[in-house]
Amino acid sequence: MHVFYKVANVPVNSVLLVTSREEALNFQTGDITLAVCPACGFISNITFDEVLTQYTARYEATQGYSPTFNKFHRELAQDLIDRYDLHGKDIIEIGCDKGDFITMLCEMGDNRGTGFDPAYVPGRHPSPAADRLTFIPDFYSEKYANYHADFICCKMTLEHIPDVGDFIATVRRSIGERGDTIVFFQIPNARYVLGDIAFWDIYYEHCSYFTKGSLARLFRANGFEVRDLWTAYDDQYLMIEARPTDGASIAESLPDEETPVQTMELVEYFVERYEEKRDEWRRELARIKSTGRKAVLWGGGSKGVAFLTTLGQTLADIACAVDINPIKTGTFMAGTGQEIVAPLFLKTYRPDVVIIMNPVYREEISRDLEAMGLSPEIRTL
Repeated sequence: MHVFYKVANVPVNSVLLVTSREEALNFQTGDITLAVCPACGFISNITFDEVLTQYTARYEATQGYSPTFNKFHRELAQDLIDRYDLHGKDIIEIGCDKGDFITMLCEMGDNRGTGFDPAYVPGRHPSPAADRLTFIPDFYSEKYANYHADFICCKMTLEHIPDVGDFIATVRRSIGERGDTIVFFQIPNARYVLGDIAFWDIYYEHCSYFTKGSLARLFRANGFEVRDLWTAYDDQYLMIEARPTDGASIAESLPDEETPVQTMELVEYFVERYEEKRDEWRRELARIKSTGRKAVLWGGGSKGVAFLTTLGQTLADIACAVDINPIKTGTFMAGTGQEIVAPLFLKTYRPDVVIIMNPVYREEISRDLEAMGLSPEIRTL
């Protein structure tokens, strides 16, 4: 493994509901040491300690309060239903969070669903499909191999798992001889992170990173045929469709799969430009502060935590972070202690600069600011 990126003392969880500034400022930290495998292109935090991370009811990662995200989510659900004829089928979702996506699949396709996630909170999504939904507040593992499905879905979960080979092998063993089972995974797209120098998308819980090529190689090595690879959400998300085979797949690569050499080139591109981009943001925030202007972050989740901690920013630099999720209102950013406030807070705070953590939401946030009679300078990462 070739080490290429290090950040020390970052919060080990970035979306736990932290209820006091003191707890936020004294939050447990760990180190990020990203390394890439020259042979396969897999990227991992080699100093990750899974004992430090928590996945409980305090884990609040939902994006479902955003109209932009909800539109994407419903379109994805409809696409999967149409693509795989998911009508009256049995569905498993591994890492279902609060259950919103598997609920959509069951409502829209009249399916039956089982969701696994230790962070599941009962009652978050009341649904007319409730009698066809089962939620198990636990990590998916070999002990649940007796749960069978026509469609296995796993969104934004694989990146949290250090032993990815063992995990995909577990999924394959659970399928057994049911060769028509469809497997769909969605993860962050490492090509986007590296190509955009998106250091704010590198945080402790994400210990495993994939490009199209390395993800496909992982599935093929564990008894799957890779049927499709694509990206979505402004290329931030990487999707894979796979089906079980009798042995290790030796199928030819699909178009656009990065070779390990190409992934190493992406890593070098990131390394050559990371410090410049980090320092550019430090200078920008210092300029805002020196001119007496008030800046806020819009986005109180993982990107915001990674952005602030990587830059070494404090409460004196950024006073608060805005988040549309009302469950986060009044909680605090792990590591740096900014209070997370509702959008309406800005009507009285009247910031001069709003720094949007994800450019996908720029149009939505701009409309919200305009509706409040605000016209701050808008910056996006």
